[in-house]
Amino acid sequence: MHHVLRSDIVDYVTYEEQRDEYRAKVLAIKRPRRIHVGEHLTFLFENTVTIRYQVQEMMRTGRIVKEADIVHELHTYNELLGGEGELGCTLLIEIDDEEDRSIKLKQWIKLTHHLYFEVEGGDRIRPKFDDRQIDQGRLSSVQYLKFDLQSRKPVAIGADFSHLTIHTELKPEQVAALSEDLGI
Repeated sequence: MHHVLRSDIVDYVTYEEQRDEYRAKVLAIKRPRRIHVGEHLTFLFENTVTIRYQVQEMMRTGRIVKEADIVHELHTYNELLGGEGELGCTLLIEIDDEEDRSIKLKQWIKLTHHLYFEVEGGDRIRPKFDDRQIDQGRLSSVQYLKFDLQSRKPVAIGADFSHLTIHTELKPEQVAALSEDLGI
């Protein structure tokens, strides 16, 4: 998957003129890449189109025009993309009750070590994650992950953690979208 280039980005005024049409396209692309796993986990898989959208939205809302700031946004959001054979995603740990969330984020501090993608043939692939997202003995409720699937087709996603064991088979449209992102 290639990164979003500076030449892919338009100024925020031009983007504003195209936004409704582009936004509808992106939301349709995002739909099968949003995977809910159990009650508390949502994986948001990114690709070049969704990252371009994120950068354009940041420029629009922040009225960003300075070249250095645009390049900074590109660099930041491109980091979410996986490399060759990888899928990059944002994991949202969604626990509404603040007290319950605080408890679980402490209990689940090792959760990222127990997440997996299952690929055809049954192998489980663990993600790479950023240790900086763990602070003061608790997990952040937003995690950035990369799964190196080596271009193998994903079929399920889950967690085999003592505090959270869950396995979700991917829907055909999810398998198709993620396989497309992998180029397989």
